[in-house]
This record gives sequence, structure tokens and C-alpha cells, in this order.
Amino acid sequence: MSDTVAIALIGLTGAVIGSLATVVGNIALHCLKERSESKREKPQRDLLLAMLKSPDYQWRRLDTLMHVIGTEEQTTKRLLLEVGARASEDGQPLWGLIERNPLPRGKQ
Repeated sequence: MSDTVAIALIGLTGAVIGSLATVVGNIALHCLKERSESKREKPQRDLLLAMLKSPDYQWRRLDTLMHVIGTEEQTTKRLLLEVGARASEDGQPLWGLIERNPLPRGKQ
């Protein structure tokens, strides 16, 4: 094997290793960021569950839920879906737990 081919193989190997290290580093960073966000939002999810499980309410208004947990509409809806809630079917901005408000049989 000539010196030129050996140098080319060493360069190619270095490029492949560098690329793999970059990909693995990005994946690890993404996982850590997701875990951190999930941990940060746990109190909000817990509060939503407490509000939705209250025996005094079958449904809760979206604006009330948003106000209590201190987030905007999109984040509140995402968190509601994560805790097992659904929106009402009548177009009202009401949310309730699926276990307490299952979909009617014909609409599942």
C-alpha cells in the first residue's frame, strides 16, 4: 500500500469517527434536554391532574387551566393530552379526563 493510500484511509477514518461522534453527541444532548423539560413540567402536569380529578368538576375550562398552571394555550393542550385528558365534543373550550369522560360509543 502506498503512502498516499494510507494517508487517505487515515483521513477517511478520522472523518467517519468525527461524524459518528457528532451524531452521538447530538442524540445525547437531545435526550438530556427532553428529560429536563419533562422534569420541569411535572408540577404543571400534577396540578392539571389534581384539577381534572376534583369531584366538584366533570369538565374544566381551558382558560382556567391555562391560568392556574401559567402556560399558553398550546403548551396547556399538550400537557392535557399527556395526562390523559380530552376536549369536549361540543366546541366549548372544556377539558376533562378521558377516564371520567369517555367518548360516546359511536364516535370512538
